[in-house]
Amino acid sequence: MTPLSILDAVVLGVVEGITEFLPISSTGHLLVTQHLLGLGDEAGKVAADTYAIAIQLGAILAVVALYRVRIASMAKGVIGKDAEGRSILTMLGCAFLPAAVIGVAFGDSIKDKLFTPWAIVAAWAVGGIFLLWWKPAYGTRNIADITLKNAFIIGVAQALAMWPGVSRSLITIVAALLVGCSMAAALEFSFLLGLATLAAATALDLAKHGGELVDAYGIGTPILGAVVAFITAIIAVKWLVRYLSARPLARFGWYRLAAAAVTTVLIMSNTIG
Repeated sequence: MTPLSILDAVVLGVVEGITEFLPISSTGHLLVTQHLLGLGDEAGKVAADTYAIAIQLGAILAVVALYRVRIASMAKGVIGKDAEGRSILTMLGCAFLPAAVIGVAFGDSIKDKLFTPWAIVAAWAVGGIFLLWWKPAYGTRNIADITLKNAFIIGVAQALAMWPGVSRSLITIVAALLVGCSMAAALEFSFLLGLATLAAATALDLAKHGGELVDAYGIGTPILGAVVAFITAIIAVKWLVRYLSARPLARFGWYRLAAAAVTTVLIMSNTIG
């Protein structure tokens, strides 16, 4: 089993933080990066895959820090002191359910079958073509106006992102725009939904495979990766909100196609497999 060095932990943390909330798939980038670093061979695959999920904790905390006012509003809603906060929390709960059910039922099977470079290439390519073809009409619905039906549609869409390379961020933003949200509302709902989804996925995977993670890599390097992911995720989220306030999602389509092409070359040259 290849050990995880401090440099490896930093690199993976940077990749996770930058890509988690951008519409380009953090899971896809992490899996390809693991292969390039020589991690995740047959003996260490479970530990490497668990590490990739565990460092999501940094991205989770980044959303908590950036959206602490909204999160406080939802917390007040729980005790009946903020009606809007309670409504948003209810919509997030509805959107969270589809992926949660599928993740518990089929999570291990999905990891066994789809966590491969070719599956990632396919998802990157399809997503890239879609973004270049799609001409969205942004709505005016704000986050407080999202209905149960809207939330469920977004949640069903999010479940598709269990295929690595699809991008949870991309598909939830697209779904939110399709139900009439403004770009600002789509981004915020996507980030907050990601907070719940990533927290649940991280907790579930650590409960199942945390022991293997610690046995393989210890505690220090996973914590380091999460800290680096926290810092870079804050930078990435702030940048994405500014970027998409004036530019289209379509530009990420070109990136996804380029990522698919580069990864195809790496596979065909046996650099990764």
